[in-house]
Amino acid sequence: MPTNTNTTRTPRAATPETATMQTIDTLFDEELVLLDWRDLAACNGHDPNLFFPAGETGPAARQIAQAKKICAPCPVVEDCLTYAIETNQVAGVWGGLTEDERRPVRRRWLAERRRRQAS
Repeated sequence: MPTNTNTTRTPRAATPETATMQTIDTLFDEELVLLDWRDLAACNGHDPNLFFPAGETGPAARQIAQAKKICAPCPVVEDCLTYAIETNQVAGVWGGLTEDERRPVRRRWLAERRRRQAS
């Protein structure tokens, strides 16, 4: 991640009404650079396989715990979870939640989206 940041605006959490690919404006030596929320993620630079364990017990449970520990302080954890919900990511740890933990969140999100569309 760049360290020569002069100005940064904190990203807002994505909502179903906003684009899933939120960016923030960052000024680098008078040049405007757009960063995707994934560029600011705490998992950036970690082995992606850590976030996609095979199963949920034994070594996989430890892997899930380690992935969630990385997600916990992440400044874009809500953006990550929103992306996973909106794009139906069915595997891995996204936004600090496993696929089983995301499933009911996605069902509620879909129900709310249907209610809005019916209105």
